[in-house]
Amino acid sequence: MLNPHLSGQQKALLRSLGQALDSSLSVGKEGVTRSVLKELDRQFESRELVKVKLLADREEREAIMEALASGTGSKIAGSVGKTVLLYRTAPNSRSDRINMSRRDSG
Repeated sequence: MLNPHLSGQQKALLRSLGQALDSSLSVGKEGVTRSVLKELDRQFESRELVKVKLLADREEREAIMEALASGTGSKIAGSVGKTVLLYRTAPNSRSDRINMSRRDSG
């Protein structure tokens, strides 16, 4: 992976794309389970950007977001309230990749 972190410009691009998405996965009060990670991983096989609804208490949400990202090799593109937007780069062979060519050096 060339750039392990998303720049501010990249996050803004991903958040703008994420506004049109519906939440495709909900994480309940039991938190991040093996089945949740497996389903999120399955979703990343067909798309690079996944919106997840977090049903946990406010104090637990940050840890859940980090666990989802680290458990799937994805990055947090943004979060608002009980929703987190996760991004994982698709393999180079995919033709429907998100164009991140406007990368900045930050």
